[in-house]
Amino acid sequence: MSGEAAHRTGTRPAASGRPAAPPRTAVVVITRNRRASLLRTLDRLAALPERPPVTVVDNGSTDGTAEAVRARHPGVTLLTPGRNLAAAGRTYGAAALDTPYVAFSDDDSWWEPGALDRAADVLDSHPRLGLVAATTLVGPDAEPDPLNAELRDSPLGQEPDLPGRSVLGFLACAAVVRRTAFLEVGGFHPLLGVGGEEQLLAIDLDAHGWGVAHCPGVVARHDPDAGPRPGRPARMRRNELLTAWLRRPLRRAVARSVRLALDSRTDPQARRALAQA
Repeated sequence: MSGEAAHRTGTRPAASGRPAAPPRTAVVVITRNRRASLLRTLDRLAALPERPPVTVVDNGSTDGTAEAVRARHPGVTLLTPGRNLAAAGRTYGAAALDTPYVAFSDDDSWWEPGALDRAADVLDSHPRLGLVAATTLVGPDAEPDPLNAELRDSPLGQEPDLPGRSVLGFLACAAVVRRTAFLEVGGFHPLLGVGGEEQLLAIDLDAHGWGVAHCPGVVARHDPDAGPRPGRPARMRRNELLTAWLRRPLRRAVARSVRLALDSRTDPQARRALAQA
């Protein structure tokens, strides 16, 4: 098998020249109207030693994203659902795969060399583990994301059959899931879109008996655009409220609603979040 064929199929040749075992982990990337950033991410993923199969879910882009992916990365599987599925596009992509594990990247994130093999080894060794919450390094200087410390110091502690501390939050672009567990709980909820959608998935995995654990040795890279992200603060607060009403006890949902209503008296983002909810 030539190196070109290995890239296109996601199977890298063994040293003997025979095909290696099928890949354990595929990568799903969601994108919308961010062609240049997506192509850079696909270049990074194509250079990984694991040579993972990559699926791009194009959430209704109008900037020529689909055509550019086909031209520059013909080995990538491109799914075009014809509408903006937002975070649920990850579920759409995972459902089309047959690898046991699925790693998520956004169009501005990728994985460190060897990270996907390490995640697969951890998932192989811990059958109750449903999601690996990785360490995230941000920007060209690889600065630690502030969330890393929160995951490392999670008050939930470490269960004996899991490889790291249990968490009920993570970054979607720095997560590797057991595909069967992810699809069993329905994946990312279509109501939430992108922005704070992770907590509800973590709650659902935990409720179904799957572990969600921080594994610091698995490392993702994130290089977000430094520009403003209009509407994101309100969407984050809206999704916190919706998650509370969807999964938390009534008293907690009511308390969060009251808190958001009080904040909305002086905070425009809180007012917008309340109106959206």
